[in-house]
Amino acid sequence: MKCNIRSLYLCVRDMERAIRFYEKFFEREAAEKNKIYSVFEISGFRLGLFAFEEVQENHVFGSNCLPSIDVENVDILKDKIKDLEICFPLTKIGGNWVAEFVDTEGNHIEITAPIK
Repeated sequence: MKCNIRSLYLCVRDMERAIRFYEKFFEREAAEKNKIYSVFEISGFRLGLFAFEEVQENHVFGSNCLPSIDVENVDILKDKIKDLEICFPLTKIGGNWVAEFVDTEGNHIEITAPIK
């Protein structure tokens, strides 16, 4: 079986706030903007933002599924998280620096950089 994962979505309560957060974080505009589902195109991967309350869906928030973003080096990683709420401090794990932050919607996001 050939299998690919090419997209993931995060539940958001305030689409405009979430779009502003991720446009600043990724340093690019959303490829698609909609009050229910917006998308960022990142190196062939689609990161969606889903306003679940707009369609009356219930969701439970937690930290059991962590999107992971990798950047080129630890300096960029530190810059990206310097003003964010950190839920897992910058730590060496294997061959990477790893940290987790909380986005404006309460989602936990992992960010990594290689140890050089």
